Amino acid sequence: MSDLFNLLHNAVEAERNGKKISQKEMAAELGISMRTYQDWRLGNAKPQAAKAVIEMLGMLEDDEIIRVVRKINKLGSKA
Repeated sequence: MSDLFNLLHNAVEAERNGKKISQKEMAAELGISMRTYQDWRLGNAKPQAAKAVIEMLGMLEDDEIIRVVRKINKLGSKA
């Protein structure tokens, strides 16, 4: 799981034109504590929901993953 969080963190940085994002900033964007985010990245904690989401996304074709993620983002922006 830690590899997954490191990969995603790096992908978000790349998406933002290589701008480095601190763990504190990323945790704040996710609405969690920095300690929790650090534990995820180090593999000290493995959030079960994240694992299930990734496994479910892995069952989909690429274009469907994009469609689902965009819908999730829209739902999150309404909250």
